[in-house]
Amino acid sequence: MAAMDTRPEPLVDHEVFRLRRGTAPLLISMPHVGTEIPADQRERYTPRALEVEDTDWFLDRLYGFAAELGAGLLVPRFSRYLVDLNRPSENAPMYPGRNNTELCPTRHFSGDPIYREGRAPDEAEIRRRVERYWQPYHDAIRAETTRLREAHGHAVLFDAHSIRSELPWLFEGTLPQMNLGTSEGASCDPALRDLLHGVFAGQDRYDHVVDGRFKGGHITRSFGRPAEGVHAVQLEMCWRAYMDESPPRWNDERAAAVTPLLRALVQAMIAWRPR
Repeated sequence: MAAMDTRPEPLVDHEVFRLRRGTAPLLISMPHVGTEIPADQRERYTPRALEVEDTDWFLDRLYGFAAELGAGLLVPRFSRYLVDLNRPSENAPMYPGRNNTELCPTRHFSGDPIYREGRAPDEAEIRRRVERYWQPYHDAIRAETTRLREAHGHAVLFDAHSIRSELPWLFEGTLPQMNLGTSEGASCDPALRDLLHGVFAGQDRYDHVVDGRFKGGHITRSFGRPAEGVHAVQLEMCWRAYMDESPPRWNDERAAAVTPLLRALVQAMIAWRPR
């Protein structure tokens, strides 16, 4: 009798996310790519909010090459305006002392309100959103990084983000184009941090910083456990590196120019092994 194939299905089409399982020890999470607002919640939002302007636009398209290299890809369906997958479920601020958006954001990155007056979610609705939309995404990360660690001896979680270059309500000035975050080195092996820093240092087209304004959000901080074999890093990339910022629009020329750098970054994470 032929042995039963016990490998998990490579494609998972969940109500909350789409997961393409990879063969390499790398999972790429894109928690702010989703654009959907459930029909039963839409009347709460302002017309502007329904345009979901603070989406991490087109990252699933930009990182599409990574599947060919063996990386896994985890992409949510729903907008961060419903619930922010990169915030702790108890709603603690990520950056104390600064303006922050919440677990269920009530403001755009400009500081303007997302909800119609009196229609922001109450605590019961926030808990419902956590249970239905936030928890399944985090369960998927935990299950997949566990699978990769068991298969390869370690797992790398790459949390991919993008953002407008200038947002005075959130930060001063203009962000560097590439913002690598490792929770001040706590979320991954120092050798991996140095390796990825070296990838950016080896080029001069895109300015970069490590653990600057964006040091890694909740996903990086909570899943990065180097001592347990799971290494997490975040990249906050400015929109201007790959798209037009105003209005947000895909730019073929910019996307093609940045792809070799992103490919080198992904290849480095795939090839890296802990000492």
